[in-house]
Amino acid sequence: MPPEAPLTPAVAPKKQVTQPNPWVEGLQTIGLSVVLALGIRHFVAEARYIPSGSMEPTLQINDRLVIEKVSYYLNPPEHGDIVVFWPPDSLTAPGQRRDAFIKRIVGLPGDVVEVRDGEVIRNGEVLSEPYIKAPPDYQWGPEEVPDASYLVLGDNRNSSYDSHSWGFVPADNIIGRAVVRFWPPDRLGLLND
Repeated sequence: MPPEAPLTPAVAPKKQVTQPNPWVEGLQTIGLSVVLALGIRHFVAEARYIPSGSMEPTLQINDRLVIEKVSYYLNPPEHGDIVVFWPPDSLTAPGQRRDAFIKRIVGLPGDVVEVRDGEVIRNGEVLSEPYIKAPPDYQWGPEEVPDASYLVLGDNRNSSYDSHSWGFVPADNIIGRAVVRFWPPDRLGLLND
């Protein structure tokens, strides 16, 4: 009988642990953050500020808003929505930088809209608009809103460069819907009709 070999406990060989390079980890984190931020801004929501008084009294100059972009993938815009959109191509020269506009949707595709005697009339009914600064002092229409287009007006009807001046907004130009004011703090809150 051969002599027994001494018993030794089984010990796993030590693995060599390599420390991650902090520079590589930092760059990966920054890269992922940038990709996520751009993705969220492009597809989900973005912040915007109000540069003019065309939406007073609802929105004041320098208000900061969150514009959400998801709901219009699921449902079309509705009457009263405050939307941010690219102006129609007819308002900008080729190659010129376009600034986004913000206005309220007053007419949906197929609606017949008219502005007369200080009132907005949609499909034969006078709109109740407690949010406007003053009744409009101009006449417009009646006109039918074309398919895949919207009629938008500023809440400061008499000082707003909007659909009554240049026509309808193509549906593809709509960026998103204004939902929350986050600045100034004393006016923080949801934007409701």
